[in-house]
Amino acid sequence: MDIIAKISEELGIKKSQTDAAVKLIDEGNTIPFIARYRKEVTGALNDEVLRNLYDRLVYLRNLEERKETVLNSIEEQGKLTEELKEQILAAETMVVVEDLYRPYKPKRRTRATIAKEKGLEPLANIISEQTISTSLLEEAANYIDAEKEVNSAEEAIAGAKDILAEAISDEADYRSKIRELTVKKGRLISVAKDPEAESVYEMYYDFNEPLEKMAGHRVLAVNRGENEKILTVKIEAPVEDILHYLERQVINNDNPQTTPVLKEVITDAYDRLIAPAIEREIRSDLTEKAEDGAIKVFGKNLEQLLMQPPIAGQVVLGWDPAFRTGCKLAVVDPTGKVLDTMVIYPTAPQNKVEEAKLVLKKLISKYHITLISLGNGTASRESEQVIVDLLKEIPVKVQYIIVNEAGASVYSASKLATEEFPNFDVGQRSATSMARRLQDPLAELVKIDPKSIGVGQYQHDMNQKKLSEALGGVVEDCVNKVGVDLNTASASLLEYISGISKVIAKNIVAYREENGQFTARAQLLKVAKLGPKAFEQCAGFMRINDGKHPLDATGVHPESYEATEKLLTKLGYTLEDVKNRKVEGISKKISDYEKLAEELGIGAITLQDIVKELEKPGRDPREDMPKPILRSDVLEIKDLKPGMILKGTVRNVIDFGVFVDIGVHQDGLVHISEICDRFIKHPLEAVSVGDIVDVQVLSVDEKKQRIQLTMKIGGGTPAAQKKEERKNEPRKEKMVKKDQAPRRNERERRKGNNFFDGIII
Repeated sequence: MDIIAKISEELGIKKSQTDAAVKLIDEGNTIPFIARYRKEVTGALNDEVLRNLYDRLVYLRNLEERKETVLNSIEEQGKLTEELKEQILAAETMVVVEDLYRPYKPKRRTRATIAKEKGLEPLANIISEQTISTSLLEEAANYIDAEKEVNSAEEAIAGAKDILAEAISDEADYRSKIRELTVKKGRLISVAKDPEAESVYEMYYDFNEPLEKMAGHRVLAVNRGENEKILTVKIEAPVEDILHYLERQVINNDNPQTTPVLKEVITDAYDRLIAPAIEREIRSDLTEKAEDGAIKVFGKNLEQLLMQPPIAGQVVLGWDPAFRTGCKLAVVDPTGKVLDTMVIYPTAPQNKVEEAKLVLKKLISKYHITLISLGNGTASRESEQVIVDLLKEIPVKVQYIIVNEAGASVYSASKLATEEFPNFDVGQRSATSMARRLQDPLAELVKIDPKSIGVGQYQHDMNQKKLSEALGGVVEDCVNKVGVDLNTASASLLEYISGISKVIAKNIVAYREENGQFTARAQLLKVAKLGPKAFEQCAGFMRINDGKHPLDATGVHPESYEATEKLLTKLGYTLEDVKNRKVEGISKKISDYEKLAEELGIGAITLQDIVKELEKPGRDPREDMPKPILRSDVLEIKDLKPGMILKGTVRNVIDFGVFVDIGVHQDGLVHISEICDRFIKHPLEAVSVGDIVDVQVLSVDEKKQRIQLTMKIGGGTPAAQKKEERKNEPRKEKMVKKDQAPRRNERERRKGNNFFDGIII
């Protein structure tokens, strides 16, 4: 297989781009480095395309290795024909290779191998040829052999049938067609083991859906229900179609002696040998596709969360709410340094509200706190009420925000947190994390296992290795897009920088502690185990503010310093101008990038990137993201009424909708059908985590703590919309053909049932 051509075709890019990217990867370059500093070579492929390219490269190379192993194995058996070799070499998936290899794969002792040991293969061949004119029982009598434990003609025929059944099941073309028929016409069925039991899987207690239409989140939900022994799941295949197909392939002569036997063989081959394997393969394939889709959504959500803009320049009070053990507080200055920690008890059972308020007033006055970052865990609602009452009593302006504390408990009990705050208890660390994840979400969230951040669906049910690799790639891309301050970045943050391992990250921090702050990027070469290759990969993503060289504070790579200085001189600027941010408007002085790039000895794309950096040195790409909503009053679920329009923050995006924080303790769900007027296949086409959106309340269920929202605002209140729908109902009904009505009713029923579909995430 021409791997380069295959990847180019799949990704819709030029062969030259694929070839260049593969060479760079093979040379040990990282994806962020290639995406940022080798645009000229790859034709400006972005990090997403490059990661897809890398994944396919690994898969196709593994496929080629497997082909080689299979070919060698068959050749050693002396059974490799030119036709079979061509089929194996042309295979584009592992499944096809394994299907072709199946007849030659060393097997455990089967019913067919036992029959062959008894010398019944010639009889199987006679049946297969379908030309016998005498009685099959008479022919089978010739194979009776007491020594080989064949005691009757019937036993001989049974053994021959086992041989034929295995031969049919091993035929690659048959399996491929049966798999295709099952996927096209099969259905996934799930039923409850105990229909009376209450569980979150109730919508799957009597579930029946075509395989082709199975949504990824339903596949994962059904899998979990099955694993928890609540559901029984099976695939209902189009058995009649499959058996008719096999009969057409196997029976080529209507022989009264062999046709009935072959029909029995075909049924046995399918029921015993083919169907169970095909069902496993299809379930596995459905799961893999569902996992890939869920990982993609998780990755996109994680990216949006990590790229949320930092709230800079404020002293923040981190608040980790709790009942019995009290609320832990941590005061953090604008640089992230912890100034003070404390515990207050405004919640049950102590209810020391006034005492807590007094402590809070002193802290706000002493440290000039301007923002409170409240975790959304246990006792969050009660703590929020205390904060709102407090803000009305103090003369200074202080706002609060509720932050998602997912992963905070994991971090605060981790070895990393212990090393960072050896004298703090778990609560103090958690409160500090509440404050810091508001000041710089990226720097704080990289300390937490991405799987624990809580912006995905079914993350505990999928391939953990694949999930970790994908999410690690997302974090790596985000960190490198933003860049890090070499003199303040933690080892946790540094290890995601291109070319930097965990060991080197710790060595950088150790070097900084021993020798003081870095004053030049070149000093990185003095760090233990950080060689020239690692320096090439990481240098452009490291920032040094107020260093010896002004370009060290920008995203310009050291390899381009000489060209950049020539550019500045040519256009009448100095490095001092870069330091003092007096290079704005430099792009207006360039009329022909191609010509100027040639003069400077660099590519036009590289020149454009350098100019962008010079105009806004050290610009943070997170500045373009929506700012978080700061609050000063509380809203409770009982305050919500249908028709209310509120502003909220998208907390999580899943296959069937989005969860929006509207300032009450429970996030509301906007079903995919309520996101926008146009048809979308996935919510990510319209919204992302962190987006600030306007929503309208559709319904509120206080008992179940469920809030149903819509983003389709403008068609009046939900009540007005329903009134309009009822008015138009008779006219609509006439337009529906009789044979369409049942289908429409089924769609409406399913839509109604599935509004909170998959909420078991």
